[in-house]
Amino acid sequence: MDFSIVIPLILGWLSGWVVNYLADSLPVTRSFSRPTCSHCQSPYRWSDYLLFRKCASCGQRRSIRTFILQAVLTIVPVLLWILPRPGFPFILAFILFNYLSLVFVIDLEHRLILHPVSLFGALLALGIGIYLRSGNSLLNSISTTLLGGVAGFAIMLVFYFVGEWYVRYMAKKRGLAPDEVALGFGDVNLSGILGLLLGWPAISAGLLFAVLAGGLISLVIILKMVLTKSYKAFTAIPYAPFLILSAIFLLYVI
Repeated sequence: MDFSIVIPLILGWLSGWVVNYLADSLPVTRSFSRPTCSHCQSPYRWSDYLLFRKCASCGQRRSIRTFILQAVLTIVPVLLWILPRPGFPFILAFILFNYLSLVFVIDLEHRLILHPVSLFGALLALGIGIYLRSGNSLLNSISTTLLGGVAGFAIMLVFYFVGEWYVRYMAKKRGLAPDEVALGFGDVNLSGILGLLLGWPAISAGLLFAVLAGGLISLVIILKMVLTKSYKAFTAIPYAPFLILSAIFLLYVI
């Protein structure tokens, strides 16, 4: 039996703790603060938090996301360890997956991509992107990586302005206040980050997959709202998860 499998198991379990903590703290306090109960906002005792216990103040159970994320971030490193991607070292694949998981969860729960998180992601993606293309000349790998980042940012920036114009136009036409946005600027930043990772022209495929997946899920959600007579115009749908799933598919699967 290969006992080295213990290494990704331990790393994965620890990363589950860290990503859950960051997803609980950063959107609420914008700092590395003590996590609090989402129900009563009382601070957790660290022992209770790390052992996934109920809130000592109100008895509220931890969210199902906590356990799903902990499981995923424990299992995936094991898969990366036993099924390594050619040219993609375990440690880089592991760190990147944890970063993408954090952005995925925060945007799904809060429709928010924090600028410091994006800045860290840009630096991480720049380094990983250049490394993944290091089989070429250094100048070529840097230029391909940067071009992918610029293309990802620019393409999504166009979508951002088109979406903003469309929401304002439809709101004015219907006499409603445009209190929603079609696309957040954090999604634009994220597209630039993924562009650095995927490089050019792979970022175009990444954005295409994300648009198709987002459109399909949006259609399903709209149909559900229509059937349940709960349709609301300009209902915003977190878009970062589709971008991230598309990038994970291209980087880790195919």
